[in-house]
Amino acid sequence: MIKAFIFDLDGVVVDTVGYHFDSWIKLAHSLGFKLNDDIKEKLKGINRMTSLDIVLAHGGITASQAEKIEYAKQKNDWYLESIASMNDDIILDGVKEFLISTQKEKLKIAVGSASGNARKVLSKTSIYSKFDIIKDSNDAKHSKPHPEVFLKAAEALSVDPSEAIIFEDSAKGVDAAKAGGFKCVGIGSADILTDADIVMDNLTHITADIIVKLLS
Repeated sequence: MIKAFIFDLDGVVVDTVGYHFDSWIKLAHSLGFKLNDDIKEKLKGINRMTSLDIVLAHGGITASQAEKIEYAKQKNDWYLESIASMNDDIILDGVKEFLISTQKEKLKIAVGSASGNARKVLSKTSIYSKFDIIKDSNDAKHSKPHPEVFLKAAEALSVDPSEAIIFEDSAKGVDAAKAGGFKCVGIGSADILTDADIVMDNLTHITADIIVKLLS
């Protein structure tokens, strides 16, 4: 029996991918190289330090741990500046309606995000109160594809992984869901999210009861 939905944040509930990428572009520029758009997909679903390693490797930059910590802080500072201007415009199409339908089905709702700023981002929107639990990289030692953040969310909701469905837009996030024993709805490209149980473009024109029927 499905009792809960657990959502990744960026790319599933809100569109902040561009904000993150702009911050990485600024960091790359400050270090003397450019980021190409083709690296975007590689940065999805992973935490800040793992993303930093990918960005630095892209630029051929070798850095000490102390330097990496400073670079990650600078990137996050730029990202936090952008959060100040966020509002409901960042909520992806269909999400509000889907969350309402989820509440009508009396399902528990959580966020399981690789971001360290999930609460700050959601607090800028009108859907913040719809989530019973928010877990992000501040609550998990391991980054996706490790399932820790999803397992922490399920534990906080008092549900077993078999009783929860994960919504993810990254391959690493799907891998994390499956590794944790969850069923998973992929949001995005079926060519990328190959291990998801089902894949859809977005959450428009879909309701919670349909997802439950498809994956029960």
